[in-house]
Amino acid sequence: MTDEQKTRIFRMREQGMSYDAIAESLSLSKNTVKSYCRRNNLSGRRKQESDDAKPAEFCPNCGKPVRQIPGRKHIRFCSSACRQEWWNSHLDQVHRKAVYDFTCACCGRPFSAYGNAHRKYCSHACYIKARFKGGADQ
Repeated sequence: MTDEQKTRIFRMREQGMSYDAIAESLSLSKNTVKSYCRRNNLSGRRKQESDDAKPAEFCPNCGKPVRQIPGRKHIRFCSSACRQEWWNSHLDQVHRKAVYDFTCACCGRPFSAYGNAHRKYCSHACYIKARFKGGADQ
C-alpha cells in the first residue's frame, strides 16, 4: 500500500465511508483497508447519515466527494483529469467494442485497428509505399 493510498483511506474514513466503499474506490481488498484502519485507530462506527440525505459518492481516483446535480447525468469522477488518470491505470476494465480486423492492401499482412472501420494499410510506411511507389504491384 502506498503512502498516497494511506492518506486517502484516512480522509475517506473521516468522511464516514465504509471499508467496502474505500476498498472499491482505491482498488484494494476490503481486508487490507480494514487491517490498516484497525492498526491506525480508524476503526469503529462510522458517521450515520441522515435518512433524507443520499449517501455521498466519492471519486474512485482521488476520494473527493462527487456532487450529483439532480436532473443531470450521474457523474463518477470529480474532474476530467481524475477520470483520465483512473481509466489509464485500469485498462483491464475498458470494454473496447470497436476493434476491426483488416488485411493490409500493400503488404498483405493482417492487422487490427481500434475505432476506424475503413483502414486500408497497416502502417504509414505501407500507405506511402502504395501511394507513391506503386505498392505490392511493382
